Amino acid sequence: MFNQTKCNLLQGRVAIVTGSSRGIGKAIALGLAKEGAKVLVTGTNEERTKGVADEIIQHTGQEADFFVGDLSKEENVIAMVEQVIKKWDKIDILVNNAGGGVILPFIEQTSETLKTTIDRNLWTCLWSCHKVLPYMVKQNYGRIINIGADSVRNGLWDHAAYNAAKGGVHAIVSGLGREFAKNNITANTIAPPAVEGELLDDIRKRDDKLVDRYIDIIPKGRGAYPEEVADAVVFLASDKATFITGQVISVNGGSTMQ
Repeated sequence: MFNQTKCNLLQGRVAIVTGSSRGIGKAIALGLAKEGAKVLVTGTNEERTKGVADEIIQHTGQEADFFVGDLSKEENVIAMVEQVIKKWDKIDILVNNAGGGVILPFIEQTSETLKTTIDRNLWTCLWSCHKVLPYMVKQNYGRIINIGADSVRNGLWDHAAYNAAKGGVHAIVSGLGREFAKNNITANTIAPPAVEGELLDDIRKRDDKLVDRYIDIIPKGRGAYPEEVADAVVFLASDKATFITGQVISVNGGSTMQ
């Protein structure tokens, strides 16, 4: 059912992966657990979130737990962090994956859709960093990995509001990386393009021509697979990446290049 001999890169580490009940977040949670980490899965749908935690336990043999709540609200993030500390007594890895913007032409956005986009993508990241960092400072160790978006760099159609939120997710790591380097804490962002899976399939059902435009700018000719993003997260979470901090790392099939 699981290969114990592989579980060593993150053995003994404790990870929170926000927005991990499906898609990229689920792949990240599974990837961290396969390398030995204990993982807290979070989401807003209790059945789906608990299901991922159960799947981690079944397929990796690692400990897992779950938390359900809107992480744009401070009180929920406090409760999430307290749950992890009570259960495992530390937090080594924070992956800020929670997101999901309202993708519309900018002048069609409303005050509600704009707030929702900022809340889901930026406030979830800000509150999670703010509440987890004191524990990382105390233990003199931490890995913060944000999931950003390649659209911040390539100016994808209908993504202006989303890019405003994800741009903050990109920018915070330069400040955190410098401020907490002395505490043996790194902070980085991984920026994927369109990602294959349930969410992209939903867009295809509504407007397959729009998805074609998203894919056409990727030289590899497809969206990223969730596992490809997860592999990059696992690397940054490990001690193989001790000298990488304050960076935005594109895992994008070449949709932007430097």
